[in-house]
Amino acid sequence: MPLGTLAPVAAGTPAVVLLSGGLDSTTVLALATRAGYAVNALTFRYGQRHGIEIARAQRIARSWSVARHVVCDIDLRLFGGSALTAEIDVPKDRDPAAMDDGIPVTYVPARNTIFLSFALAWAEVLGANDLLIGVNALDYSGYPDCRPEYIAAYERMANLATRAGVEGHARTRILTPLIDLSKADIIRTGLALGVDYATTISCYDPAEDGRPCEHCDACLLRAKGFAEVARDAARDAARDAASDAARGA
Repeated sequence: MPLGTLAPVAAGTPAVVLLSGGLDSTTVLALATRAGYAVNALTFRYGQRHGIEIARAQRIARSWSVARHVVCDIDLRLFGGSALTAEIDVPKDRDPAAMDDGIPVTYVPARNTIFLSFALAWAEVLGANDLLIGVNALDYSGYPDCRPEYIAAYERMANLATRAGVEGHARTRILTPLIDLSKADIIRTGLALGVDYATTISCYDPAEDGRPCEHCDACLLRAKGFAEVARDAARDAARDAASDAARGA
């Protein structure tokens, strides 16, 4: 069963982790902490309709005792173009085939490029070589900026665009420990690290009090992941019980 991993680093090595308050980014924060990084968490208040994630990110950052947590204000509502930043309905109750068909209206134009650029700037100031982001290329909604080829291209650009890269002092790395994992395996990874997923939020269209809609793509993918984890746990428990019975335990 593959689980997300990060190679250990010297204790206190600085890194910038993009933290949205969601399931994936919180798992990355936990992995970075376990690896030994001094985590500098970066969250964006970008005009998204689900502003509750800011409060969740702040709570998560405190609970994991990050070195520093910055909430950066930018307003992508100026451009719109997404169901998360404009008056466009969030798609609901789509089946897997529909989710795999094209790029959905919940895609925020160039969002990860914008976020990584802010993270890169902060990393230069901190003297951090590693940027961590919770992109995933399996259980995702077709976003172009979650693909491995995008991350590889951004990393190449980062090493052309920074003083450290040009002067050869250090190489910037964009680390994506979840990119090849299913949502279920991301959840298994976090549970093994002690992540409390009840503190996270994935919903694209939550209620004012933070309750998830349970019908958007993000909610459906999250529910599918947890259902797979529960199913496999029940199967393993039944197998162990049968094995114990066979041994007369």
